[in-house]
Amino acid sequence: MKMFEKSPKSYTDLLGKTNRIVEGTTINGDINSPADFRLDGHLVGNFQSKGKIVIGPAGSVKGDIICKNADIEGKFEGKIQVAEMLNLKSKASIHGEVICGKLSVEPGADFSATCVMKPNTKNPISNDVQQRPEEAKQY
Repeated sequence: MKMFEKSPKSYTDLLGKTNRIVEGTTINGDINSPADFRLDGHLVGNFQSKGKIVIGPAGSVKGDIICKNADIEGKFEGKIQVAEMLNLKSKASIHGEVICGKLSVEPGADFSATCVMKPNTKNPISNDVQQRPEEAKQY
């Protein structure tokens, strides 16, 4: 019986599974997650995911986010790069810089950010050569 042998899961195995930081929790540091993520607490640091991040109404992020999709109901301050769809709910508060494929903003959202839309981008970092020349050397 191979009960204790665990192989690393692929992203497709993680679909439908969501990490969650509950309300009242504060994390100081960076998070890197292959799966979807729901944040109802506070993150002071950077977040990176191959999946979707949901910032709940009580949640907040102060730092940079790189992800595939994002739904924001809470507060965000920093630079966010979303490869596909960024949804801002009516209670969302966004301050900083936004780079996304598609953008949806509900009436009432506080959107005080510069915004660049780059549709059909697979990787927002590699296409962001003008703003981050130091990363261009890696490719």
